[in-house]
Amino acid sequence: MQRRLFAEWLGTLFLLATVVGSGIMAERLAGGNVAIALLGNTIPTGAILVVLILIFGPISGGHFNPAVTLVFLLRKEMNKHEAVFYVGAQIIGGIIGVFIAHLMFDNPLIDPSTHARTGVSQWISEFVATFGLVATILGCLKSRPDTIPYAVGLYITAAYWFTSSTSFANPAVTIARGFSDTFAGIDPAHVFGFIIMQLLAAIVANYTFKWLLEE
Repeated sequence: MQRRLFAEWLGTLFLLATVVGSGIMAERLAGGNVAIALLGNTIPTGAILVVLILIFGPISGGHFNPAVTLVFLLRKEMNKHEAVFYVGAQIIGGIIGVFIAHLMFDNPLIDPSTHARTGVSQWISEFVATFGLVATILGCLKSRPDTIPYAVGLYITAAYWFTSSTSFANPAVTIARGFSDTFAGIDPAHVFGFIIMQLLAAIVANYTFKWLLEE
């Protein structure tokens, strides 16, 4: 269990260091072109997800995401005690990852975001993004579990661009990004709305695919 929790902590740390760090780098190099900055944020995020799931998947399952952990709890593939500790490790790892990104780019260590991300379109986007992520995992788990790292990385890469929220799809990521007033940030006041939609989408996707795949 200790190794599994450490894997979730370290994996989520690297995920957020990549999301925030690449966002800072992309914004600095894009010269004000938001599309280029978003592309510079998207590619590293999709790539690191493949790498992290390949590394840590055999140890902890490579969740790095409380919504994914919730799904495996609902599927009775882990118990409540394990799920609570997974979520704690993910949130703490994510926040530390943000701090590390700030240190690497000489930003203030704790710098709460002022980036507004709220409203019906954003909430619907987070529902769609998270539903699709869970669908990707469960669909591949049923037929080709070896493809999950690549499918997740590709899905998030696509979802950055087809959702208006840029596809957070992860409560731990959402919380951590509230600490970063950078390209990838989210105003802490808007975090709760995102998390509600992410968890709701995970639940709906779980039961949808339980029926669809006849589990």
